[in-house]
Amino acid sequence: MLYIFMADGFEEVEAVATIDVIRRSGIEVLTVSVGGEPAVKGAHGMTFVCDKTIEEVSLSDELEGVILPGGMPGTLNLQKSKDVNSFIDFCAESGKLLCAICAAPMILGRKGLLQGRRAVCFPGFEDDLIGAIPNSGFVCTDGNFITAKGMGCAVDFGLAIAAKVKGQAAADSLRSTLQCP
Repeated sequence: MLYIFMADGFEEVEAVATIDVIRRSGIEVLTVSVGGEPAVKGAHGMTFVCDKTIEEVSLSDELEGVILPGGMPGTLNLQKSKDVNSFIDFCAESGKLLCAICAAPMILGRKGLLQGRRAVCFPGFEDDLIGAIPNSGFVCTDGNFITAKGMGCAVDFGLAIAAKVKGQAAADSLRSTLQCP
């Protein structure tokens, strides 16, 4: 099971497209609100009701990884959350998936988790990817880390997560049903 953390100010397309692709691949993903209430408001004013609040989920072996959508101030709100940071640390220490898109890879970079790894982010946040090896692609997988540049590659980000969990053949099959180029 994967958790996608959503805080007020998250980028809606990055979250929804990623969730949709992952669920279509048969992976269980829970939307988890950060901030105490199940409802979160996106960067462009859309309100979403999450499956759980962060207080209702726990660190467990069933957790396969976490996903961090970007957007502002959503990324900063995720970064400020002690609970989100606990989940990130747990995944890093356990070798579980850590996935971040747009500005959110900066959270991983500022924690020193991208040291020596290939990574991408939204242009302008590269200095926050401390110790990372810059990559020219839109989506980058390096071990258990998956990063992506932004909203325009959210479907490919979801497919990269699906490939990591279900295998490349399953992701390729899903890509064809989605009519992706």
